[in-house]
Amino acid sequence: MTSPYVREITREEHLAQLRLHPDTSHLQIPEWGDVKPGWTAESIGWFEGKLLVAVALVLYRPLPGTRRALAYLPDGPGIDWWNPRLEHWLDPLVAHVEERGAFAVRIGPPVVVRHWDAATVTAGIADPGVRHLRDLPAAGIDGFALDAAERLTRLGWRRCAEDEDSGFGLGQPRYGWHVPLADRSVDELRAGLAPHWEQSLGRAERAGVRVTWGSAADLPDFHRLYVTTAAHDGFRARPLEYFQRMWKALNAEDDDRLRLYLAEYDGFVLSAALMINVGSRAWHSYPASGRQGRELRPSSALLWRMLCDARAAGAETYDLRSITPALTEDRLLGRLRFKTGVGGQAVEYLGEWERPVGSRGKVLQRAVGMYLGRR
Repeated sequence: MTSPYVREITREEHLAQLRLHPDTSHLQIPEWGDVKPGWTAESIGWFEGKLLVAVALVLYRPLPGTRRALAYLPDGPGIDWWNPRLEHWLDPLVAHVEERGAFAVRIGPPVVVRHWDAATVTAGIADPGVRHLRDLPAAGIDGFALDAAERLTRLGWRRCAEDEDSGFGLGQPRYGWHVPLADRSVDELRAGLAPHWEQSLGRAERAGVRVTWGSAADLPDFHRLYVTTAAHDGFRARPLEYFQRMWKALNAEDDDRLRLYLAEYDGFVLSAALMINVGSRAWHSYPASGRQGRELRPSSALLWRMLCDARAAGAETYDLRSITPALTEDRLLGRLRFKTGVGGQAVEYLGEWERPVGSRGKVLQRAVGMYLGRR
Protein backbone atom coordinates (compact mmCIF):
# COMPACT_ATOMS: atom_id res chain seq x y z
CA MET A 1 0.00 0.00 0.00
CA THR A 2 1.32 3.46 -0.94
CA SER A 3 1.05 5.90 1.92
CA PRO A 4 -1.38 8.75 1.32
CA TYR A 5 -0.13 12.28 1.78
CA VAL A 6 -1.80 15.05 3.80
CA ARG A 7 -2.36 18.65 2.83
CA GLU A 8 -4.69 21.48 3.75
CA ILE A 9 -8.02 21.50 1.93
CA THR A 10 -10.70 24.12 1.55
CA ARG A 11 -13.84 24.24 3.64
CA GLU A 12 -15.83 23.41 0.51
CA GLU A 13 -13.72 20.29 -0.15
CA HIS A 14 -14.19 19.23 3.46
CA LEU A 15 -17.95 19.67 3.33
CA ALA A 16 -18.21 17.87 -0.01
CA GLN A 17 -16.35 14.85 1.37
CA LEU A 18 -18.59 14.75 4.43
CA ARG A 19 -21.64 14.69 2.19
CA LEU A 20 -20.22 11.52 0.63
CA HIS A 21 -19.32 10.05 4.04
CA PRO A 22 -21.73 11.69 6.52
CA ASP A 23 -21.12 9.37 9.49
CA THR A 24 -18.71 11.64 11.34
CA SER A 25 -18.57 13.40 14.70
CA HIS A 26 -19.90 16.91 15.07
CA LEU A 27 -16.43 17.75 16.40
CA GLN A 28 -14.96 16.94 12.99
CA ILE A 29 -17.09 19.19 10.79
CA PRO A 30 -15.45 22.41 9.61
CA GLU A 31 -18.10 24.53 11.34
CA TRP A 32 -16.81 23.34 14.72
CA GLY A 33 -13.63 25.31 14.20
CA ASP A 34 -15.73 28.49 14.31
CA VAL A 35 -17.06 27.55 17.74
CA LYS A 36 -13.75 27.30 19.63
CA PRO A 37 -12.22 30.57 20.87
CA GLY A 38 -8.45 30.61 21.18
CA TRP A 39 -7.95 27.87 18.59
CA THR A 40 -6.97 28.04 14.93
CA ALA A 41 -8.82 25.53 12.74
CA GLU A 42 -7.57 23.78 9.62
CA SER A 43 -9.29 21.32 7.31
CA ILE A 44 -6.93 18.64 6.04
CA GLY A 45 -7.27 15.78 3.60
CA TRP A 46 -5.51 12.49 2.90
CA PHE A 47 -4.83 11.98 -0.80
CA GLU A 48 -3.91 8.92 -2.82
CA GLY A 49 -2.63 10.57 -5.95
CA LYS A 50 -5.30 13.15 -6.74
CA LEU A 51 -8.07 11.22 -4.96
CA LEU A 52 -9.26 12.63 -1.64
CA VAL A 53 -9.83 9.59 0.60
CA ALA A 54 -10.28 11.05 4.13
CA VAL A 55 -10.70 14.42 5.82
CA ALA A 56 -10.27 15.83 9.31
CA LEU A 57 -10.53 19.02 11.33
CA VAL A 58 -7.36 19.99 13.20
CA LEU A 59 -7.48 22.56 15.99
CA TYR A 60 -4.24 24.33 16.94
CA ARG A 61 -3.78 25.91 20.38
CA PRO A 62 -0.66 28.08 20.76
CA LEU A 63 1.67 27.40 23.68
CA PRO A 64 2.06 30.73 25.55
CA GLY A 65 5.40 32.39 24.96
CA THR A 66 6.34 30.25 21.97
CA ARG A 67 5.61 29.90 18.28
CA ARG A 68 4.60 26.30 18.76
CA ALA A 69 1.12 24.83 19.18
CA LEU A 70 -0.73 21.74 20.26
CA ALA A 71 -2.58 20.06 17.36
CA TYR A 72 -5.83 18.38 18.38
CA LEU A 73 -8.25 16.22 16.40
CA PRO A 74 -11.26 15.67 18.70
CA ASP A 75 -13.19 12.50 17.82
CA GLY A 76 -10.85 12.06 14.88
CA PRO A 77 -9.38 11.50 12.46
CA GLY A 78 -11.94 9.50 10.51
CA ILE A 79 -9.42 7.18 8.83
CA ASP A 80 -9.41 3.40 8.41
CA TRP A 81 -8.66 2.43 12.01
CA TRP A 82 -8.89 -1.25 11.16
CA ASN A 83 -5.95 -1.05 8.76
CA PRO A 84 -2.96 -3.03 10.14
CA ARG A 85 -0.59 -0.33 8.85
CA LEU A 86 -1.84 2.69 10.74
CA GLU A 87 1.45 4.46 10.14
CA HIS A 88 0.40 4.95 6.51
CA TRP A 89 -2.33 7.26 7.81
CA LEU A 90 -0.75 8.73 10.94
CA ASP A 91 2.81 9.44 9.82
CA PRO A 92 1.65 11.90 7.12
CA LEU A 93 -0.56 13.57 9.73
CA VAL A 94 2.37 14.01 12.12
CA ALA A 95 4.56 15.36 9.32
CA HIS A 96 1.87 17.86 8.34
CA VAL A 97 1.26 19.28 11.81
CA GLU A 98 5.03 19.50 12.37
CA GLU A 99 5.23 21.75 9.31
CA ARG A 100 2.51 23.84 10.93
CA GLY A 101 4.63 24.28 14.07
CA ALA A 102 3.00 21.71 16.37
CA PHE A 103 5.02 20.38 19.30
CA ALA A 104 2.51 17.57 19.95
CA VAL A 105 -0.58 16.07 18.33
CA ARG A 106 -3.55 14.61 20.14
CA ILE A 107 -6.17 12.39 18.51
CA GLY A 108 -9.44 10.77 19.57
CA PRO A 109 -10.05 7.68 17.44
CA PRO A 110 -13.84 7.31 16.91
CA VAL A 111 -13.62 3.61 17.70
CA VAL A 112 -15.75 1.68 20.23
CA VAL A 113 -13.82 -1.04 22.04
CA ARG A 114 -16.51 -2.47 24.36
CA HIS A 115 -20.19 -2.07 25.01
CA TRP A 116 -22.60 -3.12 27.77
CA ASP A 117 -26.38 -3.33 27.55
CA ALA A 118 -28.62 -1.28 29.82
CA ALA A 119 -29.81 -4.22 31.92
CA THR A 120 -26.23 -5.22 32.76
CA VAL A 121 -25.30 -1.67 33.76
CA THR A 122 -28.46 -1.31 35.87
CA ALA A 123 -27.64 -4.53 37.71
CA GLY A 124 -24.08 -3.31 38.24
CA ILE A 125 -25.28 -0.05 39.78
CA ALA A 126 -27.41 -2.02 42.24
CA ASP A 127 -24.57 -4.41 43.18
CA PRO A 128 -22.30 -2.92 45.88
CA GLY A 129 -19.55 -5.32 44.82
CA VAL A 130 -19.31 -3.78 41.36
CA ARG A 131 -17.24 -0.63 41.28
CA HIS A 132 -16.52 -0.07 37.58
CA LEU A 133 -18.03 -0.83 34.19
CA ARG A 134 -15.01 -3.01 33.46
CA ASP A 135 -16.13 -5.29 36.32
CA LEU A 136 -19.23 -6.18 34.28
CA PRO A 137 -19.38 -8.68 31.41
CA ALA A 138 -19.34 -6.79 28.11
CA ALA A 139 -21.99 -7.52 25.53
CA GLY A 140 -19.34 -7.11 22.85
CA ILE A 141 -15.60 -6.48 22.44
CA ASP A 142 -14.01 -5.32 19.19
CA GLY A 143 -10.73 -7.20 18.76
CA PHE A 144 -9.70 -4.95 15.88
CA ALA A 145 -10.00 -1.92 18.18
CA LEU A 146 -7.75 -3.62 20.74
CA ASP A 147 -5.25 -4.28 17.96
CA ALA A 148 -5.38 -0.60 17.03
CA ALA A 149 -4.40 0.33 20.60
CA GLU A 150 -1.38 -1.97 20.42
CA ARG A 151 -0.35 -0.53 17.05
CA LEU A 152 -0.60 3.02 18.37
CA THR A 153 1.67 2.14 21.27
CA ARG A 154 4.24 0.58 18.92
CA LEU A 155 4.17 3.73 16.79
CA GLY A 156 5.12 5.94 19.75
CA TRP A 157 1.68 7.21 20.76
CA ARG A 158 0.72 7.21 24.42
CA ARG A 159 -2.76 7.04 25.88
CA CYS A 160 -3.75 10.30 27.59
CA ALA A 161 -4.58 10.04 31.28
CA GLU A 162 -8.37 9.80 31.67
CA ASP A 163 -8.46 12.40 34.43
CA GLU A 164 -5.97 14.73 32.75
CA ASP A 165 -6.95 18.39 32.73
CA SER A 166 -4.86 19.83 29.93
CA GLY A 167 -6.05 23.39 30.32
CA PHE A 168 -6.56 23.47 26.56
CA GLY A 169 -10.26 22.67 26.79
CA LEU A 170 -9.45 19.10 25.75
CA GLY A 171 -10.71 15.72 26.68
CA GLN A 172 -13.59 13.94 25.02
CA PRO A 173 -15.30 11.30 27.16
CA ARG A 174 -13.91 7.78 26.97
CA TYR A 175 -17.22 6.29 28.12
CA GLY A 176 -20.57 7.23 26.64
CA TRP A 177 -24.19 6.16 26.22
CA HIS A 178 -25.87 5.34 22.91
CA VAL A 179 -29.57 4.81 22.25
CA PRO A 180 -30.27 2.98 18.95
CA LEU A 181 -33.09 4.54 16.92
CA ALA A 182 -32.86 2.80 13.55
CA ASP A 183 -35.83 0.57 12.66
CA ARG A 184 -37.55 1.28 16.01
CA SER A 185 -41.06 2.70 16.25
CA VAL A 186 -42.06 5.22 18.91
CA ASP A 187 -43.98 2.44 20.67
CA GLU A 188 -40.87 0.26 20.70
CA LEU A 189 -38.81 3.13 22.11
CA ARG A 190 -41.40 3.68 24.83
CA ALA A 191 -41.53 -0.03 25.65
CA GLY A 192 -37.76 0.07 26.15
CA LEU A 193 -37.98 2.62 28.98
CA ALA A 194 -37.19 1.38 32.47
CA PRO A 195 -40.20 1.35 34.86
CA HIS A 196 -38.91 4.30 36.91
CA TRP A 197 -38.29 6.29 33.73
CA GLU A 198 -41.76 5.54 32.38
CA GLN A 199 -43.23 6.72 35.69
CA SER A 200 -41.27 9.98 35.51
CA LEU A 201 -42.33 10.59 31.93
CA GLY A 202 -45.95 9.86 32.79
CA ARG A 203 -45.82 12.32 35.68
CA ALA A 204 -44.49 15.07 33.40
CA GLU A 205 -47.15 14.35 30.79
CA ARG A 206 -50.00 14.35 33.30
CA ALA A 207 -48.74 17.60 34.83
CA GLY A 208 -48.80 19.29 31.44
CA VAL A 209 -45.06 19.91 30.99
CA ARG A 210 -44.68 21.24 27.44
CA VAL A 211 -41.53 20.73 25.33
CA THR A 212 -40.85 23.15 22.48
CA TRP A 213 -38.10 24.16 20.11
CA GLY A 214 -36.28 27.32 21.05
CA SER A 215 -34.50 29.93 18.94
CA ALA A 216 -31.36 32.01 19.39
CA ALA A 217 -33.49 34.44 21.40
CA ASP A 218 -34.11 31.68 23.99
CA LEU A 219 -30.42 30.98 24.62
CA PRO A 220 -30.38 33.24 27.74
CA ASP A 221 -33.13 31.06 29.31
CA PHE A 222 -31.08 27.96 28.51
CA HIS A 223 -27.94 29.58 29.90
CA ARG A 224 -29.63 30.53 33.17
CA LEU A 225 -30.41 26.85 33.78
CA TYR A 226 -26.98 25.76 32.56
CA VAL A 227 -25.22 28.05 35.07
CA THR A 228 -27.39 26.59 37.85
CA THR A 229 -26.47 23.05 36.74
CA ALA A 230 -22.77 23.97 36.66
CA ALA A 231 -22.89 25.32 40.19
CA HIS A 232 -24.72 22.21 41.43
CA ASP A 233 -22.43 19.72 39.68
CA GLY A 234 -19.19 21.56 40.31
CA PHE A 235 -17.96 22.40 36.82
CA ARG A 236 -17.03 25.72 35.26
CA ALA A 237 -19.82 27.17 33.13
CA ARG A 238 -19.15 28.53 29.66
CA PRO A 239 -20.33 32.10 29.01
CA LEU A 240 -23.50 32.82 27.08
CA GLU A 241 -21.38 34.15 24.21
CA TYR A 242 -19.99 30.64 23.64
CA PHE A 243 -23.44 29.23 22.92
CA GLN A 244 -24.41 32.21 20.79
CA ARG A 245 -21.29 31.59 18.73
CA MET A 246 -22.10 27.87 18.55
CA TRP A 247 -25.61 28.64 17.31
CA LYS A 248 -24.33 30.92 14.58
CA ALA A 249 -21.48 28.61 13.51
CA LEU A 250 -23.29 25.29 13.44
CA ASN A 251 -26.42 26.62 11.75
CA ALA A 252 -24.45 28.52 9.10
CA GLU A 253 -24.27 25.61 6.63
CA ASP A 254 -27.42 23.80 7.79
CA ASP A 255 -30.06 25.68 9.79
CA ASP A 256 -31.11 22.43 11.50
CA ARG A 257 -27.63 21.41 12.64
CA LEU A 258 -28.19 22.74 16.16
CA ARG A 259 -31.52 22.76 17.98
CA LEU A 260 -32.51 24.12 21.36
CA TYR A 261 -35.24 22.33 23.33
CA LEU A 262 -37.10 23.84 26.27
CA ALA A 263 -39.34 22.10 28.81
CA GLU A 264 -41.86 24.60 30.16
CA TYR A 265 -44.57 24.63 32.78
CA ASP A 266 -46.93 27.52 33.40
CA GLY A 267 -44.78 29.74 31.18
CA PHE A 268 -41.55 29.05 33.04
CA VAL A 269 -38.61 27.14 31.53
CA LEU A 270 -37.67 24.26 33.85
CA SER A 271 -35.23 22.27 31.75
CA ALA A 272 -33.34 22.70 28.47
CA ALA A 273 -30.77 21.00 26.25
CA LEU A 274 -29.10 21.29 22.86
CA MET A 275 -29.28 18.68 20.09
CA ILE A 276 -26.55 18.56 17.43
CA ASN A 277 -27.42 16.69 14.22
CA VAL A 278 -24.72 15.37 11.89
CA GLY A 279 -25.24 12.53 9.45
CA SER A 280 -26.84 9.50 11.07
CA ARG A 281 -26.33 10.63 14.67
CA ALA A 282 -27.81 13.16 17.07
CA TRP A 283 -25.86 14.36 20.11
CA HIS A 284 -27.51 15.37 23.38
CA SER A 285 -25.49 18.35 24.61
CA TYR A 286 -25.39 20.60 27.66
CA PRO A 287 -28.52 19.37 29.47
CA ALA A 288 -29.55 21.91 32.06
CA SER A 289 -32.21 22.23 34.72
CA GLY A 290 -33.01 24.35 37.74
CA ARG A 291 -34.36 23.57 41.17
CA GLN A 292 -37.84 24.79 40.43
CA GLY A 293 -40.33 22.18 39.26
CA ARG A 294 -38.10 19.12 39.61
CA GLU A 295 -41.01 17.14 41.01
CA LEU A 296 -42.67 17.50 37.57
CA ARG A 297 -39.79 15.56 35.93
CA PRO A 298 -39.24 18.07 33.09
CA SER A 299 -35.92 16.47 32.08
CA SER A 300 -37.71 13.21 31.28
CA ALA A 301 -40.25 14.99 29.07
CA LEU A 302 -37.45 16.93 27.40
CA LEU A 303 -35.29 13.90 26.56
CA TRP A 304 -38.28 11.86 25.38
CA ARG A 305 -39.28 14.59 22.92
CA MET A 306 -35.70 14.85 21.68
CA LEU A 307 -35.43 11.09 21.16
CA CYS A 308 -38.65 11.03 19.18
CA ASP A 309 -37.67 14.03 17.07
CA ALA A 310 -34.23 12.57 16.32
CA ARG A 311 -35.85 9.31 15.23
CA ALA A 312 -38.34 11.17 13.03
CA ALA A 313 -35.47 13.10 11.41
CA GLY A 314 -33.77 9.84 10.43
CA ALA A 315 -31.05 9.59 13.09
CA GLU A 316 -29.90 6.02 13.67
CA THR A 317 -28.22 6.70 17.02
CA TYR A 318 -28.93 9.14 19.82
CA ASP A 319 -25.67 9.90 21.61
CA LEU A 320 -26.17 10.91 25.23
CA ARG A 321 -22.46 11.67 25.54
CA SER A 322 -20.40 11.04 28.65
CA ILE A 323 -21.11 8.70 31.54
CA THR A 324 -19.09 7.81 34.58
CA PRO A 325 -17.52 4.33 34.45
CA ALA A 326 -17.28 4.30 38.25
CA LEU A 327 -20.38 2.58 39.64
CA THR A 328 -19.93 3.92 43.14
CA GLU A 329 -22.23 6.47 44.74
CA ASP A 330 -21.15 9.96 43.73
CA ARG A 331 -22.59 13.04 42.06
CA LEU A 332 -22.33 11.47 38.58
CA LEU A 333 -24.16 8.24 39.32
CA GLY A 334 -27.56 9.92 39.19
CA ARG A 335 -26.84 10.98 35.62
CA LEU A 336 -25.91 7.40 34.75
CA ARG A 337 -29.18 6.07 36.22
CA PHE A 338 -31.09 8.63 34.19
CA LYS A 339 -29.39 7.59 30.95
CA THR A 340 -29.69 3.85 31.51
CA GLY A 341 -33.42 4.35 32.01
CA VAL A 342 -33.98 5.10 28.32
CA GLY A 343 -32.40 1.82 27.22
CA GLY A 344 -29.48 1.45 24.85
CA GLN A 345 -25.91 0.68 25.81
CA ALA A 346 -22.81 1.99 27.50
CA VAL A 347 -19.78 2.23 25.21
CA GLU A 348 -16.05 2.48 25.82
CA TYR A 349 -14.02 4.28 23.16
CA LEU A 350 -10.38 3.73 22.36
CA GLY A 351 -9.66 6.94 24.24
CA GLU A 352 -7.44 9.87 23.37
CA TRP A 353 -3.78 9.45 22.37
CA GLU A 354 -0.89 11.86 22.06
CA ARG A 355 2.64 11.92 20.72
CA PRO A 356 5.38 14.58 20.65
CA VAL A 357 6.27 16.20 17.34
CA GLY A 358 9.74 17.29 16.33
CA SER A 359 13.02 17.33 18.22
CA ARG A 360 11.73 19.53 21.07
CA GLY A 361 8.31 17.96 21.36
CA LYS A 362 8.95 16.06 24.60
CA VAL A 363 10.61 19.09 26.22
CA LEU A 364 7.67 21.31 25.36
CA GLN A 365 5.20 18.68 26.58
CA ARG A 366 6.94 18.73 29.97
CA ALA A 367 6.87 22.54 29.96
CA VAL A 368 3.13 22.42 29.32
CA GLY A 369 2.72 20.08 32.29
CA MET A 370 4.64 22.46 34.58
CA TYR A 371 2.68 25.46 33.29
CA LEU A 372 -0.64 23.77 33.88
CA GLY A 373 0.49 22.58 37.31
CA ARG A 374 1.09 26.18 38.36
CA ARG A 375 -2.38 27.11 37.08
